Amino acid sequence: MSFRAASLICAATLALPVLAQDPAVRNVPARYTSPASGSEMYLAYCASCHGAKGLGNGPVAAHLKHPVPDLTTLSQRSKGTFPREHVSQVIRGEESADTHGLQDMPVWGPVFRSLNSSQEPVVRMRVANLARHIEGLQAK
Repeated sequence: MSFRAASLICAATLALPVLAQDPAVRNVPARYTSPASGSEMYLAYCASCHGAKGLGNGPVAAHLKHPVPDLTTLSQRSKGTFPREHVSQVIRGEESADTHGLQDMPVWGPVFRSLNSSQEPVVRMRVANLARHIEGLQAK
């Protein structure tokens, strides 16, 4: 097996929670991460598509129908201010990630609730810490 094939299999395995909207894999549990660690959650839930540095070049990105957004330019695209509320709403599934109404990104709010027995304060902590981590990825 080639290194590339092994890498894709590994990435696909890590991305199963990412594909949680697909009925065929909806029952695959997400790996537990610390609600206090935005970086741990990002690497577990986001990096397979968005890449470790948020550039939209994760190992799964090439296999998706739509291009994966570069998260490092969110502030730049929002007139220099990080759109924390928008990012939080996208993570929770309350707002679309794409201006054209396409929502290919999984909704993490229900996943976070399942990881924390529906404890809404912990879900809010997860979303806030993940958004803070994404803010830290912004291009200077």
